[in-house]
Amino acid sequence: MTARVRAARTGYRCAECGQQSAQWVGRCPSCQAWGTLEQIAAPAGARKVVAAGAPSSPARRIADVELDTARARPTGVAELDRVLGGGLVPGAVVLLAGEPGVGKSTLLLEVAAKAAGSGTVLYVTGEESSGQVRLRAERTGAVHDALYLAAESDLASIFAHIDAVAPQLLVVDSVQTMSTDTADGAPGGVTQVRAVTVALTGLAKERGLPVILVGHVTKDGSIAGPRVLEHLVDVVLSFEGDKHSTLRMVRGVKNRFGPADEVGCFELRDEGIVGMADPSGLFLARFGGPPVPGTAVTVVMDGRRPLPAELQALVAGKDIPSPRRAVSGLDNSRVAMLLAVLERRAGVRLHDAEVYAATVGGMRIIEPAADLALAMAITSARRDVALPPDLVVLGEIGLAGEIRRVAGVERRLAEAARLGFTRALVPPDSGSKHSGLRVQEVGDVAVVLDNLR
Repeated sequence: MTARVRAARTGYRCAECGQQSAQWVGRCPSCQAWGTLEQIAAPAGARKVVAAGAPSSPARRIADVELDTARARPTGVAELDRVLGGGLVPGAVVLLAGEPGVGKSTLLLEVAAKAAGSGTVLYVTGEESSGQVRLRAERTGAVHDALYLAAESDLASIFAHIDAVAPQLLVVDSVQTMSTDTADGAPGGVTQVRAVTVALTGLAKERGLPVILVGHVTKDGSIAGPRVLEHLVDVVLSFEGDKHSTLRMVRGVKNRFGPADEVGCFELRDEGIVGMADPSGLFLARFGGPPVPGTAVTVVMDGRRPLPAELQALVAGKDIPSPRRAVSGLDNSRVAMLLAVLERRAGVRLHDAEVYAATVGGMRIIEPAADLALAMAITSARRDVALPPDLVVLGEIGLAGEIRRVAGVERRLAEAARLGFTRALVPPDSGSKHSGLRVQEVGDVAVVLDNLR
């Protein structure tokens, strides 16, 4: 056996992204974070010996690698399986992050109860007592004989529970509350979170045990802790939802085993979180009812999933010196731009009136494909003329008033036809030939809005 000997240098490592530097700098050159470089402790003059021995396993042709260890197993929650790419892969580490109180623990308790039907599951909680988790399980019907619960925050104790229970799924709630004696710092700190995640990831790969970690988020919505945390895990999911709405969405941010742009819809109820395979009822407030001025329906693409969305607008007053603009569920700057385009290009008088625009069901829309629907809703409210109830509208509006093409028109129209819509306005040259709808191509917003009189 030969060995290579090299000098161990003292360096610095960024606590956010893991970038290493030979000397300390105030700002990380990789992630641009300030004051995050920490010294990598190494005694002066120390020398590290790196042994060059036999590999742990021989290299094989890629065609000879078995696929059984990389096949996903369903969790029993269909909407979560959609985002995961079919289910949990043995040895996969999943990080589910979201705001406090959004329902992360409730969702994972249901996942644990479903998975307990086919094997033993260990649910480790470091934020709540065992009694609190049991009460939630009673309320949501998540009590199962194969579901084991441990209220622990020490990593060594968790490993002991794993050896005793031998679970087929491990849920840790949350990774920021866990700590280990092998690392310095307080629980939730950068060093502790990194050490705990590395240890759990190594355990998952060694035993083929799928692990789900709950993560906290900061006030700007990013995952709390070091940025290297997202690189260590296999799947990163974002759990989103407004506290004033029952809508909850699980969005894929990173996925090594499937698509990273899928989204799952859930509804928060008294009995727990229920997956919504068809969430159209949440987003269409007046679907099937009489037409009302100031409403328009579009179909937005959230990842690869078409979702119907109802946009509502209210235009009130006249000759107001400082009119108010209020927006809910939409991008403020985008709405302000559309108001200017309507005023300048389509002759819709809005500068002296108050304008309110909102979405239905707590949906957040940032996609430009909803521009034409929002413009028609605002004009409909201004002129007090209702749009046909069977009409769906697609299109992005430019500053010159032109209507631009959007992606995925066929999938959007197919979803609209499934919901019972019979007419559609689409941008020109969209290539849409959907047989279930009467499709009309429109190229200028002024021409479209002239018919709303």
